[in-house]
Amino acid sequence: MRISHRIMGAAGLAAMLATAACTTDPNTGQRQISKAAIGGIGGALGGYLLGDLVGGRRDRTEKILGAGIGAVAGAGIGAYMDAQERKLREETAGSGVDVIRDGDNLVLRMPSGITFTTDSAAVQPQFRPTLSDVASVLSQYPKTYIDVYGHTDSDGSDAYNQTLSERRAQSVADYLTTNGVQSARIATRGFGETQPIASNETAEGKASNRRVEIKIAPVTENDLRT
Repeated sequence: MRISHRIMGAAGLAAMLATAACTTDPNTGQRQISKAAIGGIGGALGGYLLGDLVGGRRDRTEKILGAGIGAVAGAGIGAYMDAQERKLREETAGSGVDVIRDGDNLVLRMPSGITFTTDSAAVQPQFRPTLSDVASVLSQYPKTYIDVYGHTDSDGSDAYNQTLSERRAQSVADYLTTNGVQSARIATRGFGETQPIASNETAEGKASNRRVEIKIAPVTENDLRT
């Protein structure tokens, strides 16, 4: 069941990313996948979705134990994440947030257009209620690690975009902790412009690439024994 969840999640995301990466040939009028976006599709599937947590599970175990956070037993992991997924979908419905399932992990994808204004790391006032609802769900399901990832489009220098992505990830993380999510569960990382999910050749693609994502992974009994 876990393998099928991962395959279905990856396949669904691949289809979504491929659609987002399409551009229109000005000569033929036909839709095609932008070559500039192909690397981004591979990076999206192979990086934060399929990779390990920021800092690795072993390095974060001490903080988890110190905070008194328990673990999910092996047989109950799927049901625990299923319940959390349903709740997150309910709370974010109509908000513009995508909830993506990847095996036993969840990824919340939040476009910059609803979370931040241009060149800002401050969460927009109109999005705060949704983020508060996300924080409430995360607090109800404490037996999870939380990674917050920041991304930008390709406008501006690499160095500036890296810093902006880090600031946006930290801003969301700070909002979560202010609203009751234990800081021991949270880590952040900025990817700058290195992980596009759409072409940076169009305004629509750039809007998709300016985003923050929250990865939610279960704390298992095996993690606490390492």
